[in-house]
Amino acid sequence: MTKVLVLHSVSLVRSALAALLRSEGSFEVTSAGWRTAVRQAESLRPDVTVVDLDCPGTTAVLADGGPTDRRLLESPSSVLVLASTGAPGSLHRAFRAEALGYVDKDGSPGRLVRAVRKVAAGERFIDASLASAFMEADPVPLSPRELSVLVRAAEGDSIAEIARTLHLAVGTVRNYMAAATRKTGARNLIDAIRISRRSGWV
Repeated sequence: MTKVLVLHSVSLVRSALAALLRSEGSFEVTSAGWRTAVRQAESLRPDVTVVDLDCPGTTAVLADGGPTDRRLLESPSSVLVLASTGAPGSLHRAFRAEALGYVDKDGSPGRLVRAVRKVAAGERFIDASLASAFMEADPVPLSPRELSVLVRAAEGDSIAEIARTLHLAVGTVRNYMAAATRKTGARNLIDAIRISRRSGWV
């Protein structure tokens, strides 16, 4: 049996995805929200972890948000992301986080099933529509650490909270914020967040 962990912030959606995969009969499926994601991943040691890029919390994980987030991505499982063509920045983050599979959320349920099987076998799976979106997208100009700081700032965290979460000095966080503002061509941090959200990076 292939062990699959479905992560989604919306209970109804993750339950539906889990039910779909269980109906195949060859998957042992567990679903969880982001609060218990790391604990479930470490306990279950899934073969495949399915993650929706549009969920709150996903951005921080894919932006290398800190030790807790890295434990999720460095678990023995292979990451399979559900994405849409309208968010190329998210696709870049997933690619940099070394996700093995990419499934278009506008595709058929059968595509998800096939992708899970491919990723469980250690094979890469990329929907053609997402590959096109990725190739056409502008590269993210921010480094993973600059992006992780910007993501936390966009979520309303203070500089002190960001420093504590990412295990950085306050001055270092300020430097990353300044770099992110400069690289996005923004007037200030708020403008940098606005530009990054519009571009789909945050």
